Amino acid sequence: MKNNKVKINPWKSAKKKLKIAARELRMDPNTLNYLNKVERILSVSIPILMDDGTLEIFEGFRCHHSTLRGPAKGGVRYSPNVNIDEIKALAFLMTCKTALLNLPLGGSKGGIRVDPKQLSKKELERLTRRYTAEIINVIGPDLDIPAPDMGTDEQIMAWIFDTYSMQKGHPVPGVCTGKPPEIGGSVGRTGAVGTGMFYVLEEFCRRKNLDIRSMSVAIQGFGKVGKEIAKKLYDSGCKIVAVSDTKGAILDQEGLNIDDVIGCKNSGNPVIEFESRNGEQITNKDLLAMKCDILCPCATENQLYSGNADDVKAQIILEGANSPSTSKADKIFEEKEIWVIPDILANSGGVCISYFEYVQDIQSYSWDLERINREMRTVLLKAFEEVYNLSLERRISLRTAAYMIAGNRLAKAHEWRDLFP
Repeated sequence: MKNNKVKINPWKSAKKKLKIAARELRMDPNTLNYLNKVERILSVSIPILMDDGTLEIFEGFRCHHSTLRGPAKGGVRYSPNVNIDEIKALAFLMTCKTALLNLPLGGSKGGIRVDPKQLSKKELERLTRRYTAEIINVIGPDLDIPAPDMGTDEQIMAWIFDTYSMQKGHPVPGVCTGKPPEIGGSVGRTGAVGTGMFYVLEEFCRRKNLDIRSMSVAIQGFGKVGKEIAKKLYDSGCKIVAVSDTKGAILDQEGLNIDDVIGCKNSGNPVIEFESRNGEQITNKDLLAMKCDILCPCATENQLYSGNADDVKAQIILEGANSPSTSKADKIFEEKEIWVIPDILANSGGVCISYFEYVQDIQSYSWDLERINREMRTVLLKAFEEVYNLSLERRISLRTAAYMIAGNRLAKAHEWRDLFP
């Protein structure tokens, strides 16, 4: 699965979606101008000694898009492709997600330009601890709360928590989320994005009188999110006909055994090495264009754009990745009457449970998994209902409706707070 060759600026692409919603809202131009900027961005150099004794210097970032509605919240991404525009776009999307879910949070993002697979565990630890030390003045429970993202996990969060706490002289579990449960993490966080996607899709199908059990699904990206939504849909009776990762894609029109595909992937093998009776290797381009009921883009941003959107034959696009579709692609999908369940709603289960973890940390009171899932379902389905009803009322796409709701809450917060000084 390779990124498309069209160069699309992720920051500009993300802002276009709010611009469309702002036009529907008749948002004050001054407010839109304010939301089109980030509050601050920190760029840091991260020198570490490698295991062979050589010095390597990596580049890292931490960006706060908005703290209008509360402390910033956002992931930490370790990837060779990390850059400032990507980080700004992802921070912006997190602001919109938290506003849509009506959580008392803002949006942030951070990352390091590195391929974590090329580092030893000790090198990864040194990198994470030095990065934390470099950004320590812009993170904290009352300022900005990091979480896992692409290339990071609960171990990375544990090192961030420990490094921050050592500098402060006492444990500060609320500094980040996505930690192991043994040190203040929440149960249910690992599969939260996929679980939330399933809740939203299930409710959408109920509203449209569609039988989710009879649907065929193609999933682009078989990482943490892709595997989780694949498992949820497979267990519910869906036929998963194609999946992909960075090495390629596999197709089986009779349906893949997802438990076995996950086992193959967890063993360190690409999905194309999975042997299926009727399976065949296809390209990522083929997967995005194949005939199926549901297409789940769970990889990276801007995978669906003006150059390939017209090839999409799915009935429903369930966005597991952040900003996988451009605004031009959205127009094509509307013309083709393809339903798009937008990222800021569909994949918001992660930030929802991160918020629950943050609440548990600052209250020193743990919730069980039943409560976690019940509370998440309530929050997500309330947001879905608002988006769905506004979409019907205004005859607009679900994405525009979602951005209108988020944009309206942000505009009201800006109006109430006004400007200092």
